[in-house]
Amino acid sequence: MTRAYNFSAGPATLPEPVLRQAQAEMLEWNGVGASIVEISHRSADFIAVAAQAEADLRSLLAIPDDYAVLFLSGGATTQQALLPLNFAAPGQAVDYVVSGHWGKTAVKQAKPYVAVNVAADGEPGGFHDIPARADWRLSDDAAYVHITANETIHGLEFRDVPDVGAAPLFADFSSNIASEPLDVSKFGLIYAGAQKNLGPVGISVVIVRRDLLERAGQPRADIFDYRSHAARDSMLNTPPTWNWYLLGLTVKWMLDEGGVAEFARRNAAKSALVYQAIDGSGGFYRNEVAKAVRSRMNIPFFLPDEDLTARFVSESKQAGLLALKGHKAVGGIRASLYNAMPLAGAQALADFMRDFQQRNG
Repeated sequence: MTRAYNFSAGPATLPEPVLRQAQAEMLEWNGVGASIVEISHRSADFIAVAAQAEADLRSLLAIPDDYAVLFLSGGATTQQALLPLNFAAPGQAVDYVVSGHWGKTAVKQAKPYVAVNVAADGEPGGFHDIPARADWRLSDDAAYVHITANETIHGLEFRDVPDVGAAPLFADFSSNIASEPLDVSKFGLIYAGAQKNLGPVGISVVIVRRDLLERAGQPRADIFDYRSHAARDSMLNTPPTWNWYLLGLTVKWMLDEGGVAEFARRNAAKSALVYQAIDGSGGFYRNEVAKAVRSRMNIPFFLPDEDLTARFVSESKQAGLLALKGHKAVGGIRASLYNAMPLAGAQALADFMRDFQQRNG
């Protein structure tokens, strides 16, 4: 068997050692006579798995003790709808900075519940840059300020944590969590779908400052209440146990590989290889994002025409480079370079890009 280099934006490539361990443990886990998928989430065995996953994630991200960590079903879009329900009073303003597709989605999920103030919007500029902090129009009494730390489709990334004053800063870190050191204490809440850097699709992580959980928020069912999930160690209902187990294996793998500092080094090297191939192409490849906010995780780029783009997608797949077709919202090509993508994968892509240009330029 030969595994290709998978550049999918999510569900994304997982570390091969994690997949092999999961494969070996699939039929029988830890000597219990059954698969991890089959045992009760309330058993001592699975509770130990869940507790270890949280301990390892806290270690990996240096999460302070005054932050709760929740492991919840679904993806980041679900959390986007839950944020205003849990942390904003009815009619209270919330501030959103829109830097791409997922920032727009976050606004859409919040609008039914709160007065959304779009404090800054990069869409008039084609989402090629993050609006300058000096131009943000923040509310005086916002329940929180929301940003998308990395835009998976448009390829923009906050390289610094913005100062937003007294309101807590909430951030969608779905596509760049654990990709470099992060000062969690600068945020009121961080959330992330796991399927890019942390594990498989179907589970999300929410890291929230405990004092914020004391907010009344809005009337909501118990299942939508973060306080209830925190009080029951994320087992208010049956959690996605297989996904939680795989997340735990992935986080442990990252710790064993050297932690976030090591992945920051690797991710900088990987993205540099691809950006060098783009910038050195004389315009054959084009990335439209301002260099200061280019994403290390998701690199969109464009070829001179649609025929060449289709040929690039087809030939790259034949060369063992998978899922490079750009998102339908923007087209072109997109390479996702999450933690599990090895340096050799980025090098293979850069080499293919140069060869393709030589043959078609």
